[in-house]
Amino acid sequence: MLKNLTKAALTAALLATPLASWAQDFTIRATANSNENDEDYDGLVVFKNYVEAASNGRIAVELFIGTQLCATGAECLEGVAEGSIDVYISTSGGAAGIFPYVQVLDLPYLMANDRVAEAVLTGDFTRKMRDMALETSDGAIRLMTIGNTGGWRNFANTKRRVAEPSDMEGLKIRTVVADLPQELVKALGASPTPIPWPELFTSFQTGVVEGSKNGITDIMGMKFPDAGLQYVTLDGHAYMGALWWMSNANFMAMPEDLRRVVVDGFSQLQQATFASPKRKSIEAYEAFVAGGGDLYVPTPDQKAAFAEAAAPVQDWFRSNVDGGPEILDALVAAVDEAEAELATAYESDLN
Repeated sequence: MLKNLTKAALTAALLATPLASWAQDFTIRATANSNENDEDYDGLVVFKNYVEAASNGRIAVELFIGTQLCATGAECLEGVAEGSIDVYISTSGGAAGIFPYVQVLDLPYLMANDRVAEAVLTGDFTRKMRDMALETSDGAIRLMTIGNTGGWRNFANTKRRVAEPSDMEGLKIRTVVADLPQELVKALGASPTPIPWPELFTSFQTGVVEGSKNGITDIMGMKFPDAGLQYVTLDGHAYMGALWWMSNANFMAMPEDLRRVVVDGFSQLQQATFASPKRKSIEAYEAFVAGGGDLYVPTPDQKAAFAEAAAPVQDWFRSNVDGGPEILDALVAAVDEAEAELATAYESDLN
């Protein structure tokens, strides 16, 4: 009897609720193919907290960490395009099959440090890439922001210290299945070897590959030193950008005030992912060295030699990637602007 009364009361309450109020309720389903120790998760927790609070509960954010909703970049982006997934984070390699020009983030030695990279990614460069992605996807997939996932890519290997480009000669370096990182490895005299991420530990053990291009948090998180990875060169050749995508239809279905909340939420997320690798890398570097790892910082001349050796990759990018010249010009202009503003700031702050 009580059960029937409860159902009846609930039905009456639903019927009495104005339809307009239900039109303001939205659920954002966000997924990251990582784990709860990752910067992506840190960003999503901040995003969820901000959006739910700032919308006064009008937006709920559901987090799916791992491969519950999708397993590959192509599959996840298809879900975003169809609207079954609202938010998805990819690396540039994970999105390059659909948006090849996002590989511009993997071009080596263009951004010198975190201050430059963060200034670039919070500005109009990201909006330019958003416009290009909307056009490529026929208005289906919207780039919301670009954060960080793991700091900076550095060369690491199982064989020897790499101080000069010539030290790369002959090393078998793991890459993703994408042209640009393979072109970079070849330009430095090494041999690119595409290996799936889950197979990399065993590949180091067996000698299938002898090196990789990863951030220190990924190296330590995957326990690669236990597989023989003992040499890391902090050349910082590429910023590990995290591309945060959203279903454009689902975003535009919200009223403007809630779209503003979501945009602000992604700004909060971006700042969280900028900060997270900085903190996590401290412990990771300490653990690497304590375990006998060799950590080498190239001199300015040595880093310039790496940049010179890798310079042909930019020409390759312009000639072989759809949208390459347009997005590379935008990045170079954004970097120049950021460096000029930083130089002005230093002049004031140091004197």
